[in-house]
Amino acid sequence: MKKVMLVGGGKIGIAITEFLTGTGDYQVTVADRDAASLERMPRKNVELRKVEIIDARAFAQEVEGHDVVLSATPYHLTNMVADAAKRAGAHYLDLTEDVESTRHIKKLADGAKTAFIPQCGLAPGFISIVAHDLTQKFDKLRDVQMRVGALPVFPHNALKYNLTWSTDGLINEYCNPCESIRDGVRSEVPSLEELEAFSLDGTEYEAFNTSGGLGTLCDTLEGKVETLNYKTVRYPGHRDIVKILVRDLRLGVRRDILKDVLETAIPITYQDVVLIFVTVSGWLDGRLTQESYAKKIYAQTVGDRLMSAIQVTTACGICAMTDLLMEGKLPQKGFVRQEEAKLSDFLANRFGRYYGNDH
Repeated sequence: MKKVMLVGGGKIGIAITEFLTGTGDYQVTVADRDAASLERMPRKNVELRKVEIIDARAFAQEVEGHDVVLSATPYHLTNMVADAAKRAGAHYLDLTEDVESTRHIKKLADGAKTAFIPQCGLAPGFISIVAHDLTQKFDKLRDVQMRVGALPVFPHNALKYNLTWSTDGLINEYCNPCESIRDGVRSEVPSLEELEAFSLDGTEYEAFNTSGGLGTLCDTLEGKVETLNYKTVRYPGHRDIVKILVRDLRLGVRRDILKDVLETAIPITYQDVVLIFVTVSGWLDGRLTQESYAKKIYAQTVGDRLMSAIQVTTACGICAMTDLLMEGKLPQKGFVRQEEAKLSDFLANRFGRYYGNDH
């Protein structure tokens, strides 16, 4: 039985623990500073530790004896958790969308004897595996466009949105610059810009630039593609209101206030849908051709626990990558990109198969 240290006992942490311990193949230690969060965790094959992470060297002592560290914490703790994993000689996986944190982990992984696999969630994460798989079908690439949204099934407020995951991560996406490739040139573009409209299954959506969703695809596809971009999907009108908050009211530079406003005013929901939409165009057998991948995933019951779609997709992403690492289907040391996982391996995995469920 593999020993896993899970750092973070929030909504996603609960789902990760439920999935891993349900297999009987993993013994999970959950570390969190909040006693109330620990109380909500599953108990079978689980050890709970109340820990305040203030120093990588000290936290490495908690990690000792574990094969794998999974980080489901806010992005500002990512570097310390990764540092501790390296000190303790454990494999490391996380869910971060933060670009700077990923750059730090890449440096840490240089020469490491264990694997460092950041960005193992939905976007970044699964979306990169899908996009890279589609690109392999072409002789020459032109455009790769990735769209992902986690949306309420029953929108009711002016934002047409409910909180479904980390508020810190959401704000990060809305405020930080976004990587992209345009006309073959890699650059950074502002978040909340390049608004577009599209429809899928008769429902109207909008999409706009947000940070972090590309993961490491800019590194992988630079020099091979004319256009590469990632946008978050919302219901029409959402972007304009967020832009007022972030830009006009300048809450993008007062993120603690923005977080308080969002968490006070907008309830969480478990009745959500995750929308995944990837389009790749290029030349195949001498013809300009387009291929797309579209999927909607809804909330579902796992065991006896109702999980939101974003809980399921995010938790299954990191759990599937952990399985693939343990099975030797991913590199065993150094920095590992999401797109190094084969889509066929991921979807065949016992956790990855949840991405094949519509309901």
